[in-house]
Amino acid sequence: MSQQTRDQGEQREQWGSRAGFLMAAIGSAVGLGNIWRFPAEAYKNGGGAFLLPYLVALLTAGLPLLILEYTVGRKFRKSPPAAFRQISRPAEVIGWWQVAICFVIAAYYAVIVAWAVRYAGFSFGKDWGKDPEKFFAGDFLHAGSEPGLPSSFVGNVFWPLLGVWIIVLAILALGVRRGIERANKIFIPALVFFFVILVLRAVTLDGAAEGLDALFSPDWSALTDGSVWVAAYGQIFFSLSIGFGIMVTYASYLGRRADLTGSALVAGFANSSFEILAGIGVFATLGFMAQANGAAVGDVVSEGVGLAFIAFPAVISQMPMGAAFGVIFFLSLAIAGLTSLVSIVQVVISAVQDRTGMRRVPAVWIVGGLVAVVSLALFPTDAGLSLLDAADHFINQYGIALAALVFLVVMAWVLRRLQPFQAHADETSAVRLGAWWRVCLGVITPVVLGWMMVDSLRKEFDENYGGYPTSFLAWAGWGVAVAAVLVGVLISLIPWRDAPVEGDAEREEVR
Repeated sequence: MSQQTRDQGEQREQWGSRAGFLMAAIGSAVGLGNIWRFPAEAYKNGGGAFLLPYLVALLTAGLPLLILEYTVGRKFRKSPPAAFRQISRPAEVIGWWQVAICFVIAAYYAVIVAWAVRYAGFSFGKDWGKDPEKFFAGDFLHAGSEPGLPSSFVGNVFWPLLGVWIIVLAILALGVRRGIERANKIFIPALVFFFVILVLRAVTLDGAAEGLDALFSPDWSALTDGSVWVAAYGQIFFSLSIGFGIMVTYASYLGRRADLTGSALVAGFANSSFEILAGIGVFATLGFMAQANGAAVGDVVSEGVGLAFIAFPAVISQMPMGAAFGVIFFLSLAIAGLTSLVSIVQVVISAVQDRTGMRRVPAVWIVGGLVAVVSLALFPTDAGLSLLDAADHFINQYGIALAALVFLVVMAWVLRRLQPFQAHADETSAVRLGAWWRVCLGVITPVVLGWMMVDSLRKEFDENYGGYPTSFLAWAGWGVAVAAVLVGVLISLIPWRDAPVEGDAEREEVR
């Protein structure tokens, strides 16, 4: 590493404390997927038995990759494109690919946070009435009958979305320590407090025991099904904020003596603990819904947008003190989404700062503002729901996962850099890495990710995702995923000039 690079690294902002970094890392990992994806995945894939492959996936893929991203970020003290460039000039493409992925995700992720904010308000009067599904798609989103280009704006969504973006950009403009760290020190304890209240209320509802029994009763025969193991790896992968540059970026603000493996263990297990807590709360509530409607728990299980904005409003309408439960639930959803959104946008801003030497505040308002403009132009519209659904599916399956697969293959097999990275992590970590770490990253995780790609492609060719027309998926799904790759390649071809990052240089080491 050149003296110029070392000097630039010393100017980089730093977290105020290890606890601050961990709060931010946990805030990024704990997001919407923890609440509305994990419970349904566990239920569909063996119930309590799913926890075994889930733990194996955490230990053999999630934590090893998290440690690698921490190591790359801390070692080079730069955003993914600049860090990967220092490893190998062609690897810069992977970094810009990840930045493009973050741009896309941030644009649509923000609108879900805005929905949650609005639904917190709707909960007071249970404004969705007797048909939450019709209210959500019709009265609230004014979704078009056919997917396509936007033709009208939806004020119900536009104004809360604008508010979300103002909050996110204000937090980012304050910087790593004064903005992101302080915000997460408020949001994460608040999220845990709210969710504990939700869980305590949920488990006291009539039918809660049946819901929890449906979630945790183990079907051990499921462990012989390869798709269950793939689902476990997929859940770990998508819930830890790994594979698209967030943890490389966050770790670049660590002090040089920070404990990498210890931090990864804390963040990883905290994320998984919250997922299990979310599973308890969700299925206890669904058990109540099933009993109230005289149905089996399996008949009311849903995930994603349907769980949060259709199934839960239906439950809230039926339960005692449902309004208070609804307000707390949707506020929790908004907080979880907000902390993740901040980390996603930070990747884009940090990359542009490293690329241009732009100060933080101009970078936030110009770059972050551009993401906000795209978000506000596309998603508070009559086409917003279908655009979000298609973009989310394809950028996750063929953006995040594929970028991570390429990253691992390049680092482990092409450049053979795992050994030096292991030595770097071991220098300051309480838990030393062994050969298992290199085996996990060089063999197990790439094989699983490769199989996930093959399995996903097979399903895509069997039938169109979501029943959408091929023409719509061609540009709103496949087009978005391919565009992220092309943008990464094109930006990496622009002549690079190492630029010092100006702004608030905070030099204290994180202990």
